[in-house]
Amino acid sequence: MMERRRTRQIVLPHPSNPVAVGGDAPITVQSMTTTKTGDHEATLQQIYALYGAGADIVRCTCNDEAAAEGLARIVPRSPVPIVADIHFQYKLALAALEAGVHCLRLNPGNIRKPEHIKTVAQEAKDRGVPIRIGVNAGSLDPDIEEQHGITPEALVASAQRELAYFAEIGFDDVKISVKASSVPLMVEAYRMLADTIEFPLHLGVTEAGPPPAGLLKATAGIATLLMEGIGDTIRYSLTADPVEEAKAGRQLLEALGLRERKGVDLIACPSCGRAEIDVIDVATRAQAAFGERQLPIQVAVMGCVVNGPGEAKSADLGIAAGRHRGHLFIRGQVVRVVPEDEMVEALIDEAEKLVKEGVEARLAAADSGAAAEAEADRLALLDDKGLDANDSEARVELIRKRADS
Repeated sequence: MMERRRTRQIVLPHPSNPVAVGGDAPITVQSMTTTKTGDHEATLQQIYALYGAGADIVRCTCNDEAAAEGLARIVPRSPVPIVADIHFQYKLALAALEAGVHCLRLNPGNIRKPEHIKTVAQEAKDRGVPIRIGVNAGSLDPDIEEQHGITPEALVASAQRELAYFAEIGFDDVKISVKASSVPLMVEAYRMLADTIEFPLHLGVTEAGPPPAGLLKATAGIATLLMEGIGDTIRYSLTADPVEEAKAGRQLLEALGLRERKGVDLIACPSCGRAEIDVIDVATRAQAAFGERQLPIQVAVMGCVVNGPGEAKSADLGIAAGRHRGHLFIRGQVVRVVPEDEMVEALIDEAEKLVKEGVEARLAAADSGAAAEAEADRLALLDDKGLDANDSEARVELIRKRADS
C-alpha cells in the first residue's frame, strides 16, 4: 500500500465524541439515514443502529422546515456527529446550523448563487462548523457540464469553484467529494483532485445500487483509491438498509488494515475434491453464529485436514474436517478434535476463550492427544484420496496425449 496522502485535518465538533477527518486521523466510516428527519425518534433509532454497526459520522437530509426542527431534537441525543444534507435551498443550511449540526454537505450543482454560498460559509465559519463540498456527476452546474462534459475535469472544476467562493470569506474548514456512479470516472476524478488540493477527501461511488452489485462497485472505487493512499472518510451508497453501508465500510477498512479489527474475520477454503464437509454450509453457519460478537480475531473454516491447518496457520483460530471429525487449531496447532456435528459450536466456544485468555493460555490448555489424533486422520485421508484429490495430473496427461495424437 502506498503511503497515505497527508491532508489538512478538520474536526466535526460533537461535544462528547468529536471526529477528526484527514491529517493523521483514522479513516472514518459514514452512512445516511433513510427516515424522515422530521420524525426525530425514528431517525435517532436509525442513528444508533448505524453507530452500533460501525458508523463514525451520520448524515441526515434537511429538505424542509420539519427536517430542520427534527435536527434540533436529534443533534443533542446523537452519539456521533451529524451532517445536514442540503440541496437547492441555502436557507435550510442556515436552519440546520441553528439546529446545531456538526457539519454541512452542500451540493454546488444545485446551490449556485455565489452570495448564497458565501452566506452559508460565513455562518459555518462563525460557528466553527465544517462543510463538505459534495460534487456529483449527475448534478453538475450546467455551465461546467457544457464546458467539460461529464468528466473528471468537470467534477474537479466544480469543487474548485466552490473553494474559490469559500476563500473569499477566508473559510477553509472543508472536506470534498467528487462522486459518480461510474467507477472509472469516480476514481480518475479523485486522483485528479488529490493532485490539486490539500483538503481531506470523502470517498464514494454514488448510486451504487443494491447488493451484491452495489457492494462490488463501491468497493472497486473506494478500495482502489485507499490502496493508493487517497481518502480520509468513506461512504457506501447502497440501495439497502443503511446499516449494511456502515458494516461494509467498517469491514473494508479492517480488511485493508486501516482500522483496528472489532469483529470476526471469517476466512474459508473454496473446497475441492478432498473436502470432507459442505464448506459453504459450515462457513455460513459459523458466520451466522458469530453474528455481532465483538471478537477481533481471524477464524478459518477449512474443508479437509490434509491442507487445512497448514494453509490457515496464520489465522488465530480455525477448524478443519476429516473422517467425520473437526480438528480445532490455533495458529496452525491442533488443540482439540470434536465430532463433526459440533464443529461450529466448538469454534464459537474456543473463539470466546481465545479472546478472553490469549493464545498462549489456550495452547497450554490443548487436549494432550489431539495432535496425534489429527495426524492419524490426516494420514488416513491422504492415503484414501492421494496427493492429487482432484485428479489434476491425470487430466494433464490426457490433454498431452490428445495433443500428440
